Amino acid sequence: MKDSKDDKISDSLIIPNHVAIIMDGNARWAESKNLDLSDGHIAGYKNIRQVIITMKRMGVKYVTLYAFSTENWSRPKHEVDSLIELAVSVINDETRELNNNNVKIHHLGRTDRLKPSLIEKINKAIDITKNNTAINLSIAFDYGGRDEIVNAANKIINKITNENIDENLFNKGLYSSNLPDVDFLIRTGGDYRISNFLLWKIAYSELYFTPILWPDFSEEEIKSAFVEYSKRHRRFGKR
Repeated sequence: MKDSKDDKISDSLIIPNHVAIIMDGNARWAESKNLDLSDGHIAGYKNIRQVIITMKRMGVKYVTLYAFSTENWSRPKHEVDSLIELAVSVINDETRELNNNNVKIHHLGRTDRLKPSLIEKINKAIDITKNNTAINLSIAFDYGGRDEIVNAANKIINKITNENIDENLFNKGLYSSNLPDVDFLIRTGGDYRISNFLLWKIAYSELYFTPILWPDFSEEEIKSAFVEYSKRHRRFGKR
């Protein structure tokens, strides 16, 4: 039997080790379908599982998703409250399925401003999946790249050490200290900016911007993104 076109595409792909995604476009997706804003966020959250399972199957080892930024607190209170309650519900509903797929869950960001109910669900998900090995899923919630860097600097200042401050020491203070550098940053929704996401970790990552809205970011779109990634020549500042 002949190989399918998809099999041939998959065989030729270079798969990034760490993919970071700015999940943008939920509101516009809802607006385009004359739905409530909350319906867009629900559709976006529902898409996470399929994206993670697809990337796991393709060989990605780390995925970091930008779920809620430090700047998102400035949105209308009713929207913020809705997003947090939805996050509690989604983590509660999806942890079992992600655990069944051998996904290990992490959290990046602050916890001092999160509701106890959300912290409880996050910690429970982390504990349930702590021994999983197929793929690492980091959820950036109440996360900002500048906040992460300031937090790391404060940790170093408050630590009594004779070590020289270098990149390795600084990295130890980051929320994302246990993650490798990002190979491929994807932003859905059509905007061309990185929005204060993983500023330290994306130093040499390849950037990919797609007009596809996050709820519509399918397996085919992932393959298209990886086809583009496979064409890139990563030089890391060298010739």
